[in-house]
Amino acid sequence: MKSDCYVSEGVRVVRGTNLTGGRSVSGDFVFITPEKADELTSANLLPNDLVFPHRGAIGEVGIVPNDGERYVLSSSLMKLTCSASRAHPDFIYYFFKSEAGRFELLKNASQVGTPGIGQPLASLKQIKLRLPPVDVQRSISAALRALDDRIALLRETNATLEAIAQALFKSWFVDFDPVRAKQQGLAPAGMDEATAALFPDSFEESSLGLVPKGWSVQPVGDAVECVGGATPDTKDPSYWSPEEHAWTTPKDLSGLPAPVLLSTERRLSTKGLAKIGSGLLPVGTLVMSSRAPIGYLAITQVPVAINQGYIAMLPGSLLPPLYMLFWCQQNMEGIKARANGSTFMEISKKAFRPIPALVPSSPVIDAFLAVASPLFSRLVSNEQQTQTLATLRDTLLPRLISGQLRLPLAQEAIAEAPYAD
Repeated sequence: MKSDCYVSEGVRVVRGTNLTGGRSVSGDFVFITPEKADELTSANLLPNDLVFPHRGAIGEVGIVPNDGERYVLSSSLMKLTCSASRAHPDFIYYFFKSEAGRFELLKNASQVGTPGIGQPLASLKQIKLRLPPVDVQRSISAALRALDDRIALLRETNATLEAIAQALFKSWFVDFDPVRAKQQGLAPAGMDEATAALFPDSFEESSLGLVPKGWSVQPVGDAVECVGGATPDTKDPSYWSPEEHAWTTPKDLSGLPAPVLLSTERRLSTKGLAKIGSGLLPVGTLVMSSRAPIGYLAITQVPVAINQGYIAMLPGSLLPPLYMLFWCQQNMEGIKARANGSTFMEISKKAFRPIPALVPSSPVIDAFLAVASPLFSRLVSNEQQTQTLATLRDTLLPRLISGQLRLPLAQEAIAEAPYAD
């Protein structure tokens, strides 16, 4: 199946990019015609088939949804169809999400070049696992899926909360909707009189074009305190033990479902912290990855030290971190345009600081924070709950799959876990 077989609509082709960490295959699909799918008999998928990459993202797994759509398998994936009388697909899915299942998928993989499994179907068929009765499998999977469903609901809520705050930022500080309404003699939509009174009713010229009258344009480095970080010598264990202070690299931000940094992969000692000029940055600092890649964003919820792959924007500046989070999102293309580098693109603090930024009046910024801060606080709380639920799921998963933990005890633990509001 070559790329020239793809058409604008038709039968969905499941590729490695459609295994996104969740239960069902999802994302952006490519399509082939039904006639082409008919030719590829063995590649056709049934609802609840499990699919696995045998090269590339080995270790991922997903299930074909029962949604009325037709799916076929790309050549880089393999499939498994469960016997209804012997195996429940959700139980098999959770087995392969466990450490034991991932080990079985990865043990015959080559890591030379693109990771791949030689003789992938033979490797898959040789995997052995303990199968309790199907009704027990179903109950175990239902318990684990209840946790996954709660995590998904919290993250959907967070996406909505972030979108609301983004829309407010764009309306006030990009489209200038309240100013345009007042210019036309209208009351700004959805805004009380006290808040509306904070906005001017006209525009003036600036280096950024027309901006609300009385607002200023300043280099971002004048409006925000920006600092960088460093990496203590990794060969000196005294810099890393005892593990006393959180230390972050952009890897910690990769794949974050929300712009919130709750924890870091590595920690360093007080001696190691002393090697970083910017020291321990306070809670509420906005960190932006400045290379490989540029543009990961998160507001820290723990004191952290940062490596050299970040530009950090500190609280207490003229433009607060929550404002700057959305400002960076809106201006990311311009930020990336100032990057350079021969090995990989990087934006330095020297290149970042001169970028012109619109600075609204302090009362308008305070009014924005009055609305956006509670939204963000709820987002943080939800993300903390997802971590608690994910930790519980990851603790229960191997013990339930192996039979070490009886289901009633797991159900008690799940019942005591936090629920989405």
